[in-house]
Amino acid sequence: MRSLIALLIFLFTCQQACGAGVKLRYAQAFSALRSIFALPLFVAEREGYFVREGLDFSMLPVSGGGESLIAALHDGTADIAHVATPFLVQAALKGSDAVAIAAEFNNPVYSLIAKPEIRTYADLKGKLIGVAAENGSITLSIRKLLAANGLQREDFRARFVDGTPARLECVMRGNCDAVPLGQPQDFVALRRGYQLLGLSTDAVPEYLYTVTAARRSWAAANQDTLLRYVRALAAAFAFIRDPARRDDVVRTVVETTGFAEVNARLTLALYLEPDRGVLPKRGEIDPKGMAQAIALMGEGGALKAPLPAAERFYDLQFLRAAGIP
Repeated sequence: MRSLIALLIFLFTCQQACGAGVKLRYAQAFSALRSIFALPLFVAEREGYFVREGLDFSMLPVSGGGESLIAALHDGTADIAHVATPFLVQAALKGSDAVAIAAEFNNPVYSLIAKPEIRTYADLKGKLIGVAAENGSITLSIRKLLAANGLQREDFRARFVDGTPARLECVMRGNCDAVPLGQPQDFVALRRGYQLLGLSTDAVPEYLYTVTAARRSWAAANQDTLLRYVRALAAAFAFIRDPARRDDVVRTVVETTGFAEVNARLTLALYLEPDRGVLPKRGEIDPKGMAQAIALMGEGGALKAPLPAAERFYDLQFLRAAGIP
């Protein structure tokens, strides 16, 4: 309860202090509000980068998934939003003028964790793997990982288990032989003797996961505001990547996500040592990452051929204006 109260105070402190700035309302899903995926925004707030850019930045929690975040852009609730690329692509194909203006998170890392006695991919033959949504990026990347290591669909059984905490419980109770886990649950399992077989990023190294989106019509009328935002976001990524600032970043992760400090440090090391491209360097959008997101949607059946071109869904003008290639 104390951590939640501290988080809420933290979220609104900047809003009260920045009243004289240019207002910018940012929509964020409740499910992501206390996740690692919000780290760049929390750092930008804590380090005063929005204030420095003259922004009165406010983060607005929104119920529901990506569709609700796109809706918030259209009904005037928010100016910009944190959106997963599949939702942005689907909305644009249905007529929305929402477009990505900066990258927030590239490729999330999911660890394929198995029971202690399962030490190789070959040991998974005939076994039960607890997977996420069948057509989602997690499952598709894990299936690619398995295929690259000699396991096709017919070589193992699959069971839908929704969410990393539930998948951790499944493997620890013995109901699953292996599962993909995000952070920090994968570190919890490893400390208890479970086996790491591989990482999703081994199979899908380039993927654009979440972006800051805005409507093209709103962006055209508020170019200076978006430029200020992009500069602040770029500064946050530079801060996160600075080894001298690691303790400060760890503290932000702990206080905003509830991670134990050891898990916060392990997560940042996983992302950055070596650099797996999980975090953008300055908010840059990787066209290959967007193309990969679209390709996975096609593989999962969410899109039909011919697949749309990646450049349809992003606008690089604000990044370029901020000197970000």
